[in-house]
Amino acid sequence: MKTIDGGVTAAKGFKASSCQAEIKYKDRTDMAFVYSELPCVCAGTFTSNVVKAACVMWDKKIVESGGPMQAVVINSGIANACTGKEGFDACEATARAAEGALGIPYTSVAVASTGVIGMQLPVDKLVAGVEKMSTTLDGSLLAGTEASKAIMTTDTVNKEIAVSFEIAGKTVTLGGMSKGSGMIHPNMCTMLAFLTTDIAIDKTLLQEAVSDVVKDTFNMITVDGDTSTNDTLLCMANGLAENEKITEKNEDYITFKNALMFVCEYLAKKMAADGEGASKLFEAKVIGAKDKQDARVLSRAIVSSNLSKAAIYGCDANFGRFLCAMGYSGADFDQNDVELYFESAAGRLKVFDKGTPIVFDEDKALEIMKEDTVTVFVNMNEGEAMATAWGCDLTYDYVKINADYRS
Repeated sequence: MKTIDGGVTAAKGFKASSCQAEIKYKDRTDMAFVYSELPCVCAGTFTSNVVKAACVMWDKKIVESGGPMQAVVINSGIANACTGKEGFDACEATARAAEGALGIPYTSVAVASTGVIGMQLPVDKLVAGVEKMSTTLDGSLLAGTEASKAIMTTDTVNKEIAVSFEIAGKTVTLGGMSKGSGMIHPNMCTMLAFLTTDIAIDKTLLQEAVSDVVKDTFNMITVDGDTSTNDTLLCMANGLAENEKITEKNEDYITFKNALMFVCEYLAKKMAADGEGASKLFEAKVIGAKDKQDARVLSRAIVSSNLSKAAIYGCDANFGRFLCAMGYSGADFDQNDVELYFESAAGRLKVFDKGTPIVFDEDKALEIMKEDTVTVFVNMNEGEAMATAWGCDLTYDYVKINADYRS
C-alpha cells in the first residue's frame, strides 16, 4: 500500500465539484458534489445521537435499502437538524435536482449537511448549486481538493487522503475527505467523512469492514465531548478496479480493510488535531488492558477530560488529572498496576509507577509537552488489549469560537 496524491477523485470513475451557493457563508465555496460514473455499493455509519438531522435519516434509508448510491451532495453552513418536515423536503429536493441534472435515480443520491442546528436550508440555493455543480464535475485531483474545502465549517485546514494497493494483480485505489473541528465526540460529530474506492466488493462485507474500522478510528476521537446530530460516514465502491469481487473474508478483504484503517485513522487524527482553537494533538495510548473495550474506554476518557486537555495546553505534567479520568471512565482496574508516561518527539518520561508517583525532571516534562503532538502512554499491566484515542488541548479560543457560532 502506498499513499498517493488526492482524495475522493483518486479512484477510477469518481468526479467532484464545488460552488459558492451562499447557503450561509459569503465569498467562499459551501457546496460539494461527489459522483461516480457507475452506481456503487455503499456502506455507512451514523450518529448515535437520538436527535438526528434530516440528512442522516435520508442517508440511512439509502444505505439500509440495499440499493445503489451514485452521488453525494454536501452543504456547509446549515446542518438541517431539528427542521421537521421541511428538512426532509430539502433532502428530497436536493436529490431530485441531481436526478434531473444527471439522469440518475434520486434514491441513489445521498445528502449531507453541516453547520448551525435549527435553521432551515434555502432550497432554491441548494437546487441551483446542484445544477451548477453538475456541469463542472471533474475527475481531477484539484476538483477533489476543492470539494474537501467546500465542506469545511470551523475547520482551519481541509482533510483528504488517497492510497493505492494491489489485489490479485489489479491496482485498487481508496480516497477520502472529511470535515470536523467542533461538536466532535463520535459514537457511531459535526463529523462528516466520505470515502470512494474502485474496488469490487460485496455490500455486506463493505459494511462490516467500515463498521469495524470506525470503532478504532473515528469513534476514538474527541474534541469537546459533544456527539453531533449529523455524524455521517459514507463509503462508495464502484468496482472499476476490475478485481475479482470480494465475497468472503479472505486475504483480499484483509488487504482492503488495512487500507481502510489507514485512511480512516489519518482523517480521524487530522480532525482531532484541528479541533476548534486547538494548538496540539493530544493522544492517549493504553496497553496491557484486560480487554479491548476497557482499553477504548480508558483512552477515550483521558483525551475527553477537560482538565486533561487544559493540562496539555498549559504543558503541565499533572498526571493526577489523567489518572482521575481513567478512574471515572467505568473501566475496572487496580491503580497499583498502572504505569503512566508522557511522550512526544522530545522524548519519553515516566511519572507514575504502579501506585506511586515518581520524582521527575520538570524541565524535561515541559520540553516534552511543548511539542505539537503529546501522548499520554499508559500500561495497565492487566492483560493484552490496547487502544489509542485522539483529541486536542483546550484553549481560550475554543470558547471564543463557540460563544458566537451562529453569527
